[in-house]
Amino acid sequence: MKKTFVVLVNFNGLKNTLDCLQSLKKCPVSVVVVDNGSRDNSAKLIKKQFPQIKLIVNKTNRGFAAACNQGIDYGLSQKADYLLLLNNDTLVKPDFVNHLLARAESKPEIGLVGAKIYFAPGFEFHKQRYKKSEQGKVIWYAGGEIDWQNVIGRHWGVDQVDSGQFQQVKSVDFISGCCLLIKTSVLEKIGSLEEKYFLYLEDMDFCVRAKRAGYQFYYEPKAVIWHKNAASSHCGSALQDYYFSRNRLLFAARYAPLKTYLAVLRQAMGLLLSGRRWQKKGVVDFFLKRFDQGSFKS
Repeated sequence: MKKTFVVLVNFNGLKNTLDCLQSLKKCPVSVVVVDNGSRDNSAKLIKKQFPQIKLIVNKTNRGFAAACNQGIDYGLSQKADYLLLLNNDTLVKPDFVNHLLARAESKPEIGLVGAKIYFAPGFEFHKQRYKKSEQGKVIWYAGGEIDWQNVIGRHWGVDQVDSGQFQQVKSVDFISGCCLLIKTSVLEKIGSLEEKYFLYLEDMDFCVRAKRAGYQFYYEPKAVIWHKNAASSHCGSALQDYYFSRNRLLFAARYAPLKTYLAVLRQAMGLLLSGRRWQKKGVVDFFLKRFDQGSFKS
């Protein structure tokens, strides 16, 4: 079995993190939890209930990307073969790591592998659409791609009830950082996550760099997890408004074709005129080059 380190980032999410760690107990992995300056006594309670894990405690919130990099650095120092980034608001099947590793080992060119991710029951975008029997079977991610026209990461199958239509292994261009298996050779070649993003789109940035370095990515449907969508970052919140607005501009400036970048700039001007407060602030901070945590204080 390849030496695999799971990296979880916790920020005031004690219950979610404990539930995730409990679901990982039967998985053949080592676990690193990076606590990002939580104020809910998370670090102490996590260590008490799971003394076997590696716990890294930050005094302040360094952001998702930087915290992931701390966990990655620890895994690399322990001679890991793979690093697995996993959101703390997920629950996993005991065999999901085995399936991810089997896919990653199937071809030397494969650098990244993603799982089939369902919405956790009750966390769907459109709860009223689904019967109780369908909860837990609604797709959040079944492969994906970068939509270069709109500069966002597209999840294939999102909101669809899984009736077997997503059981095919697929080559993909984008894997969500919610569950992202990375060969250490990729990290050694292209580096870790870009910390300027702080939160949101760091996974898209990483995928672009890995793809340009020649690596292949695959979606492995036998690897199954459930995601409590937006339990950590709150969909539609001021936090999401700020970081997505700013980081989409940063990503477009780095990687999008000129025509697309100019279109994104025009959209940003529209946000300055009629967007919500933190959308406007995100656009302003992009132009002022206020990256990392920027102006948003959690």
